[in-house]
Amino acid sequence: MGQLNTLQAVAQSTAESDTEQRPVQLSINNVSLRFPKPEGGEFTALENICMEVRDQEFAVIVGPSGCGKSSLLYLTAGLNQPSDGSIEVAGETVTAPGPDRGMVFQGYTLFPWLTVRENIEFGLKRKKIAAAERSRIVAHYLKEVSLENFADNYPKQLSGGMKQRVAIARALANDPKILLMDEPFGALDSQTRLQMQQLLLRVWEHSKKTVVFVTHDIDEAILLGDRVFVMGARPGHIREIIDVNIAHPRTLDMAMEPEFIALKRRVMNLLHDDLEDIH
Repeated sequence: MGQLNTLQAVAQSTAESDTEQRPVQLSINNVSLRFPKPEGGEFTALENICMEVRDQEFAVIVGPSGCGKSSLLYLTAGLNQPSDGSIEVAGETVTAPGPDRGMVFQGYTLFPWLTVRENIEFGLKRKKIAAAERSRIVAHYLKEVSLENFADNYPKQLSGGMKQRVAIARALANDPKILLMDEPFGALDSQTRLQMQQLLLRVWEHSKKTVVFVTHDIDEAILLGDRVFVMGARPGHIREIIDVNIAHPRTLDMAMEPEFIALKRRVMNLLHDDLEDIH
């Protein structure tokens, strides 16, 4: 057992060193976000956010409700603009939505008049990818999310978990530099959510896409993330960045391991301290 633990530690150390040498894929530089109040003045939703996410990293943002997690993701997607600071993806400043960022929302946002296959193919057609190549890409991602037998079904014929699998496949099919995910499993029942977490880990381990994933679920954050960015509220800020030094592949039974429990307690204490600061 001791030798096994030593080998795992060496493997993890090597993985961490490799991550540090990868280029920065996402850079958020002193970003603040303010909104005008109806009665006058301004409300500060985010203040001086600084964070970097490296190529192939799975970064998770966790924090209390209302701390600005989704607002930060929407800024990264280019759906809103920061009041101060800048956001860069692969060295390019974000000013609007673009194909370099794929977005998966909590709502499934599928086109109800298109089949599963056509939903996944939609972005590829807009990019004018040749039909044979489109077919190959769609077939690959149908297999990745285990929906080969549902390719010709419409969204109304799918369960919630299946719809979200289509949304993930559609985003990945466009080959974005970063996959942005805003609480994508929040509307699912607990059993389906666990299944989707395992599926996402498997797909990420195959694709090695850079992922920024927002959640309020601490167990989910630790299970999925290479690093967890813990946010505080009023205004939203990065409270602490936690390395998750648990080797891949990860499984649900890791939640019972001492390392997992210690990380969960650390995040819970940070969130509890933040609530006490607010009150």
